[in-house]
Amino acid sequence: MTVGIVGAGITGLALTHYLGERGADSVAFEAASDPGGVIKSERVDGRVLEHGPQRTRLTADIEALVDDCGLRGDLRTADTDLPLYVYVDGRLRRVPFSIEEFVSTDLLSVRGKLRLLAEPLTEGARDGETAADYFVRKFGSEAYHNLVEPLFGGIYGSDPAEMPGEYALRTVKKMERSGSLIRAAVNRRLEGKGREAPVSFDDGMAQLPRALYEHNADRVALETAVDRIVPEGTGYRLETEDGSHRVDHVVVTVRADVAAGLLADVDADSARALRRLYYNPLAYVHLHSAAAPAGYGYQVRHDEPLRTLGVTWNASLFDRDGVYTCFLGGMKNPGLVDRPERELGRIASQEFEAVMDAEAEVVNVTRYPRGIPAYDGSWTAMADVDLPDGITLASNYAGRMGVPARVREAKRLAERFAGDDVGADAPLAEATG
Repeated sequence: MTVGIVGAGITGLALTHYLGERGADSVAFEAASDPGGVIKSERVDGRVLEHGPQRTRLTADIEALVDDCGLRGDLRTADTDLPLYVYVDGRLRRVPFSIEEFVSTDLLSVRGKLRLLAEPLTEGARDGETAADYFVRKFGSEAYHNLVEPLFGGIYGSDPAEMPGEYALRTVKKMERSGSLIRAAVNRRLEGKGREAPVSFDDGMAQLPRALYEHNADRVALETAVDRIVPEGTGYRLETEDGSHRVDHVVVTVRADVAAGLLADVDADSARALRRLYYNPLAYVHLHSAAAPAGYGYQVRHDEPLRTLGVTWNASLFDRDGVYTCFLGGMKNPGLVDRPERELGRIASQEFEAVMDAEAEVVNVTRYPRGIPAYDGSWTAMADVDLPDGITLASNYAGRMGVPARVREAKRLAERFAGDDVGADAPLAEATG
């Protein structure tokens, strides 16, 4: 059996690596000249800038990959106790991660704290409600607007009021199995399951996918775009400019619109559904500043008079020589991403200076018209994705977002492909997650 993998982002590379460990044949194709997909890092004037995920969590799976690739010495680990902030009512306020912090935080009034503590008495997720409906019902309006909306919405650059719970709350629903989100969080603490350390690498996040590529280069073809996926017998033919490649199973890890084009000959209805998925546009503005706060950074409450969505304090997290990454656009202001780079830089630097009371200079501006899956109402289209046997979507729009989730899914798929009972427990023609 040979597995064909379309895309050499972190999912495709991890899957290639895991399949190789299990002695399974695979071949991966990547249109770009560099591996990593949305994980992109570069040095500008000696400073490491991240153009995708700013960090990841050091889960057991990622730690194993780090060791497999010989990157232990390049690992940069941040303190898990660093504070995270939300900009509310004109200033930064600390997000509580402990009982002591919860008692002292000024993000919530006494009434707001009491309402949040009533969460165990509320019902679980209901059919048809949005993420906002769910969180307001569970935690109260104040906790939603000051905490959940900026933090949960910030993951996707989306407005939770526009995110159907069926797709946006899958992880939350798993936590609810204990009967309460608060109870689940407390149980994790009691079991010693704290937050995994946030990590990056000396040369940035892209060092991990580069190392995975180097360790599996004989089975990954860069600058080789797959033009078509064509059914052939009991398998498929991947057509590239270098020729055709016969495989038994295909794993598609590329962006939804790209996947739609490739799957048109396989399943036209599923391809049309994938084209309907909306991505929030994002602009990354990297600043340099002598500001020296300690923390992860901050998110901005949605009704604040700022156009910045949030800021990552790379300098504090990983000693990145005064680098701060500002995010603009998203569902809140998608048209902003189309403005000139100079204007985006001016907005980011001026708002940063107002919040941080420190001067900042623009180092770089990068715009992504299709930045991040929105998980908005367009995700109802996923109900119409029903691919034939032998085709698997493994991506952040079909499953969970984040590097740990992508790696975990790749490992699970490799175990299924390499097992003797492939397809016995679950179909391989699906959108995983």
